Amino acid sequence: MNSIYRALILTIVLLHSSDSRAERLITSISSSRVLISSSFSGAELVLFGAIERDGATISRSGSYDVVLTVKGPSLQTIIREKIRMGPIWANGSQRKYPDLPGYLAIHSSRAIAEVTTGPLRERFLLSLADLVASKGGPALAVLEPERFHAALIRLRSAEKLFQSNDKGVVFLAPNLFRTTISLPATAPIGNYEAVVTVFADGAPLATERTDFEVVKTGFESKVATAANSQTFLYGLATVLLALGFGWLANFAFRRD
Repeated sequence: MNSIYRALILTIVLLHSSDSRAERLITSISSSRVLISSSFSGAELVLFGAIERDGATISRSGSYDVVLTVKGPSLQTIIREKIRMGPIWANGSQRKYPDLPGYLAIHSSRAIAEVTTGPLRERFLLSLADLVASKGGPALAVLEPERFHAALIRLRSAEKLFQSNDKGVVFLAPNLFRTTISLPATAPIGNYEAVVTVFADGAPLATERTDFEVVKTGFESKVATAANSQTFLYGLATVLLALGFGWLANFAFRRD
């Protein structure tokens, strides 16, 4: 009964927002490409946004709220539980996340609980917990999957690959805002998607998507390209290089 009630509320809110929506969202990001070299220690991108209203827009009882969600390239991730067996630790239960973004960030103008209602928060996946749960494997894979979700979020947050900031979006004017996307040195290579959603009175009004790319450059890029396009030659060169260094080490440290 509760689920039906929540579904009805969600439908009413969405219909109301679609009927009264007259806002248009414009966004711009400081760079569409992040170059990674051997000295890369992280990067910051700045995203600006403007909310345009037409003359017939009804007056809002409150100010706007903005939520930004950034997703990096998807990877398969496995979280394993460690159990103690006497003097050693062994792998216990595990949970697979077959399509989990390697980078996740959620920035908002204030606490998500204050931005919109619970059903809409779940629908738009406006928390790390909801995003991770949506990417998990079958619900019957393990007992208490929430423990694995929490462990995954804790580990990735420590690496700064998962980020959540309820003060990450700053309004420069009533209709103009900015936010900073921080990428750690371990940010995965690939395409990133940034989704900006504007809320007012708890209802979504407009959504805009933009993307950027994290790519290798310089010598690292050439090595990666050779490894993918010339696998046999790359493997042969790696073996010969290892043999050469082994011979040099033996020559340098041998005792006559």
